[in-house]
Amino acid sequence: MTVTESFDTIVLGAGQAGPFLAAKLVGQGRRVALIESRELGGTCVNRGCTPTKTLRKSARVAYLARRAAEFGVNVGKVEIDFGAAMRRMHQRVEQSRAGLQAWLGGLEGLDIVRAHGRLAGRDGEQFLVKAGERTLRAPNVVLNTGTRPLIPPIPGLSGQPHLDNESLLQLSELPRKLVIIGGGYISLEMAQIFRRLGSQVAIVETGPRLTAREDADVSIAVADMLRAEGIDIFTGQTINAVRPGETEGGACVELADGRVIGGSHLLVATGRAPNTDDLGLDTVGLATNARRYIATNDRLETAIPGIWALGDINQRGAFTHTSYHDHDIVADNLAGAQRSADARTPIYAMFTDPPLAHVGLHEADAKRLVAQGRRISQAVHRMADVSRAKEESETAGLIKLLIDEDSGQFLGATVFGIEGDEVIQALGLVMASGGTWRTVREALPVHPTVTEFLPTIIERRKPLAAH
Repeated sequence: MTVTESFDTIVLGAGQAGPFLAAKLVGQGRRVALIESRELGGTCVNRGCTPTKTLRKSARVAYLARRAAEFGVNVGKVEIDFGAAMRRMHQRVEQSRAGLQAWLGGLEGLDIVRAHGRLAGRDGEQFLVKAGERTLRAPNVVLNTGTRPLIPPIPGLSGQPHLDNESLLQLSELPRKLVIIGGGYISLEMAQIFRRLGSQVAIVETGPRLTAREDADVSIAVADMLRAEGIDIFTGQTINAVRPGETEGGACVELADGRVIGGSHLLVATGRAPNTDDLGLDTVGLATNARRYIATNDRLETAIPGIWALGDINQRGAFTHTSYHDHDIVADNLAGAQRSADARTPIYAMFTDPPLAHVGLHEADAKRLVAQGRRISQAVHRMADVSRAKEESETAGLIKLLIDEDSGQFLGATVFGIEGDEVIQALGLVMASGGTWRTVREALPVHPTVTEFLPTIIERRKPLAAH
């Protein structure tokens, strides 16, 4: 006879929301089960932020070493030990994972269940969850199962060897030529990293430009930066098929205009799909939308009382920081607060070098508001005109600001350039605290920084036209 174990809360998935929410709940004296079939830490720790940003550093050091003579430093021929760079990356992942395991494993009241979990109906007012051979029940269930690589239905692709963002990081030898399908953030970060480590790289994007969600001038600036590093970029072409390459394991991408882009390795980076198809959602009557994401209200509650959806699967931003912030909102609300996920301003960064960071509205969003009668101004400033960027010979990029002329508040900003990820955080804090452009202009800045140029840029803003 199967024994059903009782908990106060069951958390499915140990990404960047589940474990931290579970820790807060057990700290309040609740009994919690945290179910994870793979490694603790989810994509970020194991297949995303931690490994890629660690490898990015190796790539940046190689890039600077090649440029050393520009700064009066002679280093001789630069040689890349790809194996050593990958070992350093894996060591960092293992350290992070081990630290998370040690912390969670020491929490009294937390039961870590290493199995695939799925909902299995109800038992009165409680939900049932099957996890391996165990059956668990609780009045509250938190879903934090993340996403996986989305593989598009390109003719011939399924029959050819190809990499995704996870298998790419398991390579033991540097690709001679890496061909990447997709022009989003994962694609561009990996393209630049592997180019700097010594691979030839080509990017194929079927849309008209890279980073399609960004302003057109920002996308152009990003493409220019990548081309300057020797990366080939093909945009606006349908892919007819993927077929075997001239070397074993290689692949060729055939474009509609007849061009063929071949490489020793093929990376598919065309987006993510939510891990909601094997959660047993139908057993409790919880539906997904057309793209299989789970809708929530502003408190991150699903349509089924007692079930929450956190992180990538709620389609509120596929970023680690968004997922982590989700847990904080739910934890506070369960403790009696009234926090809303709708109240936060979207903010993110793509960690190319230099990074591309954004907060709030994009230019197209602002133009729609102008068409409705809003008075909005915009300022655009080249990084090549920022002293700090010139002093460090890191002049690629631009800064864009959107300001509401009636309230004085920032509506959005893009910073593509040196320290862009840190500058956008400062702007995000100003926006979150209700600050205005006057607050920024009148504050005492630190020199020499990128952020100190914000008052100058603000003064150069001009009215934004609707078209």
